[in-house]
Amino acid sequence: MRTGLDVLCDQNFAPLRGQRVGLVCQPASVDSELRHAVELFANASGVTLTAIFGPEHGFSGVAQDLIGVTDANAGVLRVHSLYGDTVESLRPTREQLRGLDALVIDLQDIGSRYYTFQTTMLYCLETCADCGVAVLVLDRPNPLGGVQVEGPALRSGFESFVGAHPIATRHGLTIGELARLYCAERKLNVSLKVIACDGWRRGMHFEETGLPWVLPSPNMPTVDTAIVYPGQCLIEGTNLSEGRGTTRPFELCGAPWIDPVALASRLEGEQLPGVRFRSAWFRPTFQKFARQDCGGVQLHVTDRASFRPVRTGLAVLAAIRELSGTAFAWRTETYEFVSDRPAIDLLFGSDRERLALEAGASWREIAALWEPEEEAFRQRRKEFLLYPE
Repeated sequence: MRTGLDVLCDQNFAPLRGQRVGLVCQPASVDSELRHAVELFANASGVTLTAIFGPEHGFSGVAQDLIGVTDANAGVLRVHSLYGDTVESLRPTREQLRGLDALVIDLQDIGSRYYTFQTTMLYCLETCADCGVAVLVLDRPNPLGGVQVEGPALRSGFESFVGAHPIATRHGLTIGELARLYCAERKLNVSLKVIACDGWRRGMHFEETGLPWVLPSPNMPTVDTAIVYPGQCLIEGTNLSEGRGTTRPFELCGAPWIDPVALASRLEGEQLPGVRFRSAWFRPTFQKFARQDCGGVQLHVTDRASFRPVRTGLAVLAAIRELSGTAFAWRTETYEFVSDRPAIDLLFGSDRERLALEAGASWREIAALWEPEEEAFRQRRKEFLLYPE
């Protein structure tokens, strides 16, 4: 299996010959031999690499979540940060795009609406449409596969960097397919070309691709992390630890006041498909509850095909909220540059789920509301699919 970057190299960069290009990339922007895109572009005959852009976590990938990154240097080229300290910093400027014939985007997404790299791509598409710069997306596999769609729709008024366009939480698309959908549904007048992966099928596990896993962000160390992320990222919208500061972020969650045995027993009793819950103690080294012992659970996915991460995350939220009593709270600090809505509403895409939980609804009752929205998105996405099952 070859990524879009591999295919472009095999084509000797023919689609970009004679052009001045910018490159949006990250540490995971490597080919199957672990050569980074910047190195490959810099040595490509007939292509002039003029600018580099880094998404959230920075070009080097060392910044933690919600940490603004400043411009930096990569050799002789300036790296423009697309995640600074203001909402305006999330988009490239006209000045940064000036003189470019094309902007190339090579980012490893992980298949969840919250993961901000695909929003960075959307913002780049919009700015390039305004500036008359062509966009070339080098596609990569979705590590969650391309079959399952899960989670609520984003509602108007709840847009943010973790939800810029109404797609399902687990969208089941590659970043190239998302680019096609965004251009069509937002009616962007931009010249878009997607260099598709060669040999990827929608039902593949990432390990079946034979590609190396390079962590695309500091808290996405393994494929196992990516599998649980679409549900466990919801923990960010609370005062609980989502396991950042441990070696198993998002697989672990909890807080100092939680009885891990009671929580694991409660969640095991829900008989959620494809996952088991182990009671666990952990001590984060940074972020929430740094250097404090937290009781909680570790998620062990036993069957990826039947596992439903968003429903599982909702069930975890409901159980912890009930067992925590008054110690539980929703996160109220500014989140992804938004301060007038709780973080959990931005993650869910509306206030419906939070209000339902507060009213005593069960997670199953809430998840049932998603079913028509999931089916609607399955139908919407069909015309943008590039790969067979």
